[in-house]
Amino acid sequence: MKNILRRMFAGLFAVLILASACVTVSAEESKEVTVLFTHDLHSHFLPSRDEDGGEFGGYARLMTVINEQKEKYPDALLVDGGDFSMGSLFQTCYATDALELRLMGLMGYDATTFGNHEFDYLPEGLASMLNTAVESGDRLPQIVNSNYLPPALGEEGYVEEISEAFENYGVKKYTIIERGGVYFALFGINGFDSDDCAPNSGMIFKDPAEVSQKVVNTAVAECKEKYGVEPVVVCLSHSGVEGTEGEDYELAQSVEGIDLIVSGHTHTTLSEPIEVNDTYIVSAGEYGKYLGVVNMSFDGDCARLTDYKLVPVDENVAEDKEISAKVQEFKEKVETGYLSKYGVAFDEVIVNNPFKFDSVDEVYATQHDSDLGNLFADAYKWAVEKATGERVDVALTAAGVIRETLPVGKITTSDIFNAASLGVGTEGELIKVYITGKELKAALEVDASVQPIMKAAQLFFSGVEYSFNTNRMIFNKIDKAYLVRNDGTKEEITDDKMYSVVTGMYAGQMLGSVKEKSFGLLSITPKDENGNSLEADELKNYVVYENSAPLKEWYAITAYLKAMNGDMSSYYESADGRKTVYSSLAPTDMLRNANVFTYVALAVVLLILAVIALVAVLIVRKLKKRKNK
Repeated sequence: MKNILRRMFAGLFAVLILASACVTVSAEESKEVTVLFTHDLHSHFLPSRDEDGGEFGGYARLMTVINEQKEKYPDALLVDGGDFSMGSLFQTCYATDALELRLMGLMGYDATTFGNHEFDYLPEGLASMLNTAVESGDRLPQIVNSNYLPPALGEEGYVEEISEAFENYGVKKYTIIERGGVYFALFGINGFDSDDCAPNSGMIFKDPAEVSQKVVNTAVAECKEKYGVEPVVVCLSHSGVEGTEGEDYELAQSVEGIDLIVSGHTHTTLSEPIEVNDTYIVSAGEYGKYLGVVNMSFDGDCARLTDYKLVPVDENVAEDKEISAKVQEFKEKVETGYLSKYGVAFDEVIVNNPFKFDSVDEVYATQHDSDLGNLFADAYKWAVEKATGERVDVALTAAGVIRETLPVGKITTSDIFNAASLGVGTEGELIKVYITGKELKAALEVDASVQPIMKAAQLFFSGVEYSFNTNRMIFNKIDKAYLVRNDGTKEEITDDKMYSVVTGMYAGQMLGSVKEKSFGLLSITPKDENGNSLEADELKNYVVYENSAPLKEWYAITAYLKAMNGDMSSYYESADGRKTVYSSLAPTDMLRNANVFTYVALAVVLLILAVIALVAVLIVRKLKKRKNK
């Protein structure tokens, strides 16, 4: 018995010694790795103002924070999760000067990926930007992009100049980078929603999870073969995550071997990483508000998080002088090459504003009558009527194209552009098309019924007054709707009558997709003045011109505000009630102006009640028969 116990203790002691040795070896081999990251910078070279009078972002301040972190972690990797362009006046030099990539190169970015907004200037614009970046001779970040690439030779949609531009720049599916004896395998991914938001990209979209697994396997195998070690696998994803939901959460669940996902696209700020299947998902908000810092311990096989923080980039951070000077140089380029054509300057004060408008978060948060959305729609209607000399029935804009609010105090040209910077092929241009009264009501239903499941679909109208009950049947929430003329006169909306509608090109193309998104239950087809249906690529022929130049969304707002002669109109001190949102279960409110959706739902309910009543009667009869026996 003693011998048995002695052997057991000896074996246990040997196991403990071996485990201790393994821990020691692991600790000795373990290395600290650091990844610094941003995403959704959107050409915000300069700081932005928040609603409270503070500032955030700005590349010169961001550079200072990056340098501070690199002093602590000299071997840190610096990466970006896409949408590095489109969002400020600097984007106007996108195709001709490639300011975004050149500035990121100067700041030391190792890699980035494409977001959906890199395709806003169409494939030709992207190709021009890539070639221009290479021709500059400046240091540039590596672009990694695995599942969103141009059609290859022989595939439908192949364009030689675009494929050549990708090759010229050196866009790769993945890249392997060494830092401090640790190898990183970085790859880029675009998500489903990102693809939906780039309908004119010309790229071929492939399933993110399927492609990711193949790329991870290939990159890891290459690293082992060439360098004899496992890499830290980092995915630069333009897919997005919100809480424990979203495409990047699903990506982490589906793909084995990713250590870190830098999650862009949804402008999410994660104060703590999300861990899914040994994969960490991180996100640092938009416009350079924060620099994300991820510290991990890597033992040659597994990367484990040791620290994570979001470092604020605000007015308390000093500006890096080199980056500040370069931004000023680029600013002058924008003024001479673009703004001079419109007779305005970058920092020109357009109007003094004493009112607090909705923030972008507030625009998205609830269904409501928004002062900011109303102002934009009013500006579009006013500007097009002024440019054409013709009446516009309705103008509209969408929450998804409002990028920033208008700050309290002095509002500059730059502030206005930042708020209305989206475009397709160029900066946002206004189009004038026609839809029927029935389709106009469908547009109102998009606002009422679709917003709860797609926040960006909330619409803001000029020329319409309407109300809806949130408790009513989907696609029949609207209970009242009128046209409102410039003199305040209200008119009924006639189903078969044609009405002129003004909106931005970006929102106009989205209107055409309503039928698909609503499973055919709603339909809005832009038309010409004769009622002929227009395809999405035909909308460019209906851009509004003023003085032989396309009327831009940002310039329409600028001109509208400028016409106020110095001070914001008191009309915009609050929303004016053109949209009324309420909740009621009163029968009159539930059935007022009911349409087929409500009647069908009501018929189904009545049928169910009838079946229940019939079953109840049969049960009662059966019980009576039993009782009588």
